[in-house]
Amino acid sequence: MQYAIEIAGVDEVGVGCIAGPVVAAAVMFRGFLPQDLRHNLDDSKRVKPALREQIFARLMDLPQTYIGIAAASVAEILVLNIKKAAALAMKRAVQKLRVLPKLVLVDGNSPPDFECMAQPIIKGDGLSFSIAAASIIAKVIRDRLMARLAKKWPAYGWNKNVGYPTVFHRRALEENGCSPHHRQGFVTIKQLSFKMNLQTNEAAFVSEKL
Repeated sequence: MQYAIEIAGVDEVGVGCIAGPVVAAAVMFRGFLPQDLRHNLDDSKRVKPALREQIFARLMDLPQTYIGIAAASVAEILVLNIKKAAALAMKRAVQKLRVLPKLVLVDGNSPPDFECMAQPIIKGDGLSFSIAAASIIAKVIRDRLMARLAKKWPAYGWNKNVGYPTVFHRRALEENGCSPHHRQGFVTIKQLSFKMNLQTNEAAFVSEKL
């Protein structure tokens, strides 16, 4: 399979998390896509971690494949809101491509303004090779980032939950309060990281254990 025009697929990872940045990737295939990748590329959530790592390595070394990776920080999520921050991360990822695309394929139904043609595709990470590749790259990069952060902030189990609000993660917030990497504008964070003193009816921020 070869592409006659510059088409990029873009996807983001981490919107549903309560900690860490949102990460996006953009992928443009300019040459032949090998059969094994065509067979294995899929929504990153449906690909097992070990296979995701293998696909990631193959994509990063694939000739004539342009890849852009970007993020929006926790601070930007707080200021912009998660939807706008995810759009910003995707725009940044596209801007990092070696060649700017003429058409961007986006997973979802409301693409950001990429300053070029854009086509939203519902469940696109299961329908488009380039979107699926972007999904896997963004997922691997973000998971690695959260694993590194977990070494400094081990209480939250980010090496396993990568920032999603699992039972363990929620309990850790109740016991330890939130870290600088938590999305403090989220309602879940406000509810779990503040403990109510029933005597004085005051909320206390609890992070001294960290």
